[in-house]
Amino acid sequence: MAERIEAFVNPAMLAWARQSASMDIETAAKKANVKPERLALWEGDDARPTITQLRNLGKIYKRPIAVFYLPEPPSGYQPMRDFRRLRGDGAAGESPELAFEIRHANARREIALELIAALGEEPAEFSLAATMSADAEVLSREIRAFLEIGIETQTSWKPGYDSFNAWRAAFENAGILVFQASGVPIEEMRGFSISDMPLPVIVVNNKDVVNGRIFTLFHELAHILLREGGICDLYDDAGIEVFCNRVAGATLIPRESLASEEVVTSKSGDVHWSDHEIRAIANKYGVSREVALRRILVVGRTTEIFYRRKRKQYQEEYSIHANKKQGGPVPPYRRALSRNGYSFARLVLRNYYQDYITAGDVSEFLDVRLKHIPNIDAAVFQPS
Repeated sequence: MAERIEAFVNPAMLAWARQSASMDIETAAKKANVKPERLALWEGDDARPTITQLRNLGKIYKRPIAVFYLPEPPSGYQPMRDFRRLRGDGAAGESPELAFEIRHANARREIALELIAALGEEPAEFSLAATMSADAEVLSREIRAFLEIGIETQTSWKPGYDSFNAWRAAFENAGILVFQASGVPIEEMRGFSISDMPLPVIVVNNKDVVNGRIFTLFHELAHILLREGGICDLYDDAGIEVFCNRVAGATLIPRESLASEEVVTSKSGDVHWSDHEIRAIANKYGVSREVALRRILVVGRTTEIFYRRKRKQYQEEYSIHANKKQGGPVPPYRRALSRNGYSFARLVLRNYYQDYITAGDVSEFLDVRLKHIPNIDAAVFQPS
């Protein structure tokens, strides 16, 4: 019979790890295949888990085993502000999956700052800021200048992933880390941001349709300009979320550009638009039909009644298609780049080639096996 080896861990750290993973006793115990009473005993220092059980808890909470032996919780991150509309009688809350993505994004930001320092460099300066009193149309022009992307460049991109990847590269070049989350339902989170300076972070949900992710990039950028990062509900109709939506729409489809479109000038006072006409504008600017229609409303070419009717239609169609699996199998190196971004991957590899980090660090930071590193290298260092 195998010897039962107890783990002499700090019980307070067991409780902290569970709570920071956004799990209650019952949920964690079920995942650990133990009774809730047993887990409570471990956390109360009335019993101890075995080494095997501790390893299992580490996997469940997504924490290294060493954490459980610390005398006290590490100085961590403050709870992220939740801008999502409250549902029912309580707060929206966080699933364990979302809690992990928030923690993981913060950790990668800290890693990136350390890697930049190791190279003897400074993070890109992020000086652009705004207040809620800003005019969205004026701010949109400042954002475009900051990102160095003109209308001609934007409309030359193919709609869909080409457009998303180009915008993502522009954000990263401007000193913003852009990550993609996986495993979080789209109903819970379309995006969140970390507005700490330097090196703010935007995370979008890869379960979202690609045009939705593009809009989320700009919505979260507006949060960063306000220095108000958090978890967002892009469909909320009040306060800061409305402001961020306005800024995102104005930046993606500038008023003056839309007003000069032939399909707009030729309407001659007609406030009704066909799906074909709306889709033509959406495809040109690489946005969703809802964003295009909203901008048509802003320039005074349709009515609030027509907009709300079509918006309801588009949201119903979105709810059907958003959670559908997109595309086929993705190579592991592509999955790592999609999740971490080219900027972060490039920073990791530069440190590796300077012998500042090990091959094991590269594998851990990018969450990919070492055999895929040559493909990542070819992707992030290839000529523009």
